[in-house]
Amino acid sequence: MIIELPDLAASQLLAQQIAAELRAGDVVALTGGLGAGKTTLARAIIAALGHKGEVPSPSFAIIEAYDPPAVRLPLVHADFYRLEHPSEAEEIGLDDYRHGAALLAEWPENAGGFAHEPGCLSVALESTENGRRAIVRAGRDWLERGLWT
Repeated sequence: MIIELPDLAASQLLAQQIAAELRAGDVVALTGGLGAGKTTLARAIIAALGHKGEVPSPSFAIIEAYDPPAVRLPLVHADFYRLEHPSEAEEIGLDDYRHGAALLAEWPENAGGFAHEPGCLSVALESTENGRRAIVRAGRDWLERGLWT
C-alpha cells in the first residue's frame, strides 16, 4: 500500500492509524534514508499512544522504553543506525526490552530485520516532490486486522 504524506498532518494521521491497531509483540519497522521522517513518524505514534511531552531520539541511547500509564501499552523505540552487526541487538538485550511490548524500530535492517515476523508492519519512507510517501507492507497479524489490506 502506498500512502502519500504531503504534510505533517498526513504523517500524524498515519501515526494515529498505526497506534490504534498496535499491540504488544508488534513491530513497526521504519526504513528510509537520513531525513526521510522515521523519527518524526515514530514520535507521532508515541504521541498517539498517549505520551505527553518530549520524545527523545534514541540515536545515541539506541533504546527508549515507554510504559503505561504514559502510553496505552508498553513500547520500545529503538534506533539501530549505529549498530554494525545484528548480533549487537542481542548484546543490548533487545529481546528483554521487547517482552510484552511493541517495538518501533528505526533502521531495522541493522538489527537483522523484522519483516519475517507476523506482527511486523514495514513502513518505508521516501521523499517526493510533494512531501513524503510511505510504502506500507503488513505482516499476517496486521492483515488480519483489516486496515492494511
